[in-house]
Amino acid sequence: MLGDIGQGPGGELIRVGFGRDVHPFGPGSPLLLGGVEIPGAPRLHGHSDGDVVLHAIADAMLGGAGLSDLGRLFPSDDRTPAGVPSTTLLREVVRRIGEAGYRARSVDLTIEGARPRLSDRLDTMRAAVAELLGLDPSAVSAKASTGNLLGAEGAGRAIAAEAVVVLEFTAARSS
Repeated sequence: MLGDIGQGPGGELIRVGFGRDVHPFGPGSPLLLGGVEIPGAPRLHGHSDGDVVLHAIADAMLGGAGLSDLGRLFPSDDRTPAGVPSTTLLREVVRRIGEAGYRARSVDLTIEGARPRLSDRLDTMRAAVAELLGLDPSAVSAKASTGNLLGAEGAGRAIAAEAVVVLEFTAARSS
């Protein structure tokens, strides 16, 4: 029964968050997307490892839980180590939303970029994201689009990711 899991601070049981991130390609390799290494593709430029998929998920989770955002928690300055793995950042976000009494129930991802082609890697990304969030892979949807030649993503200069995350309130907030 739903009443057995408690209610969030606003009386809700379910919350939804949206996140978006975009990074241009930079020098070096490897490209990391959804916690998966894409061999032969250039790395995305950023203070962390540039994994736009995990960044979008993290922002969606933080927004859904009514917490801060990824840039405020992990600013791109000396307070956050350069090159930090996005898996580390997402694990910390999962911990924080857990302390606030929430957990992810499902994730819907869209990755946009003209390169590299991702269709044969989407199931691997789904599994990696599901493992990071403690979900069954069936609770994670991953889609890819080329961007249809529009913007930096469509021109092959950047990759963007958008995520919608459904959160469930599971416990009283910790003090």
